[in-house]
Amino acid sequence: MTATLPDFILEPLVRAALTEDLTPMGDVTTRAVIPAGTRYVARLNAREPGVVSGMQIAAIAFRLVDPGLKVETRVADGQPCAPGQTLMTIEGDAGSILMGERVALNFAGRLTGIATMTAAFVAQTKGTKARVTCTRKTTPGLRVVEKMAVAHGGGSNHRFGLSDAILIKDNHVAAAGGIRAVLEAARAARSHMMRIELEVDSLAQLEEALEVGGADVILLDNMDTPTLHKAVALNAGRVVLEASGNMRLERIAEVAATGVDYISSGALTHSARTLDLGLDF
Repeated sequence: MTATLPDFILEPLVRAALTEDLTPMGDVTTRAVIPAGTRYVARLNAREPGVVSGMQIAAIAFRLVDPGLKVETRVADGQPCAPGQTLMTIEGDAGSILMGERVALNFAGRLTGIATMTAAFVAQTKGTKARVTCTRKTTPGLRVVEKMAVAHGGGSNHRFGLSDAILIKDNHVAAAGGIRAVLEAARAARSHMMRIELEVDSLAQLEEALEVGGADVILLDNMDTPTLHKAVALNAGRVVLEASGNMRLERIAEVAATGVDYISSGALTHSARTLDLGLDF
């Protein structure tokens, strides 16, 4: 997935958030205290360093509230930001700017936090072939934008959902009768465009999977670093290897050094801290 999507894909998410914030009576505070026709230039500023994401979505929020607002992005999604730096300016009706403020900041702060955390993980892989990737552990309804934020941070996207790749987990293996059974069934069922990934949690399972064949990717789940080294040696470049499970920032460098191809972490989307952004008048 590219790091930029057409606005029409993102608009339903933003519309839903605006509807939540403005239903049923609109912005009663702004209507009460801001004289009609008041115009202003607002600045969306970073209050701490990070990697920007969500500017496209913030712009959509302001334009949906009022197409007459002039929105100018100063720092594009995927670019670094510094404390005090202006990321976007919004010029026009002050009431309209205030109505869109919270939704724009909620998206931008959350997604910038994800991009920033991803960039920190990616930095730990420098000098290795390992790539950092996300998982399906995303906020319900927001997967598309959270995965986009991972891309803005320099990470890779894993499968989007259950329908775009065959990922055989330990529960599948247990229910279907073993590694040979699931791999043979997956090979028979897949189309020529679909890849198969198998999760293993021991070197014995890895050895069996390599013997049976049919997996394009093998996920090494919750293995310690010495075991990952052994798994890479055993694999000898035959299939793509993904390390997963308990992938904390402080561990990424040593995991990348084992020679795995991918490191997946649900923390990128479920544990990223919202970056502090503010709209200043």
